[in-house]
Amino acid sequence: MRLLHTMLRVGNLEKSLDFYTNVLGMSLHRQKDYPEGRFTLAFVGYGDESKHSAIELTHNWDTDAYELGTGFGHVAIEVDDVYAACERIKEKGGEVVREAGPMKHGNSILAFVRDPDGYMIELLSPKRQD
Repeated sequence: MRLLHTMLRVGNLEKSLDFYTNVLGMSLHRQKDYPEGRFTLAFVGYGDESKHSAIELTHNWDTDAYELGTGFGHVAIEVDDVYAACERIKEKGGEVVREAGPMKHGNSILAFVRDPDGYMIELLSPKRQD
């Protein structure tokens, strides 16, 4: 067994694709329109889907925005250098909502960025201790 993907509903597919590919550096693996259902699916990630998990961006054509609710937390991404990743993200117009630094009550270095729909993305150092 393995984790295949996490699905996020997005209000503006172009903005979301720009964020995940240009700001976070993922690749667009595949995208397909479903005209009869009035939605588009786009899969993004860092590696071949046969070996790596992906994020499925679902755009329902008749919905511009979603309420995030309180149940979903975040998507976590491991980066070589959290501080440098935050700088690159800011340079590309991304929103860093928690600057890089040690975890509260812990030693892991982390940061949080927000995607165009408000979803939180946690950046983590590979040298996690918590």
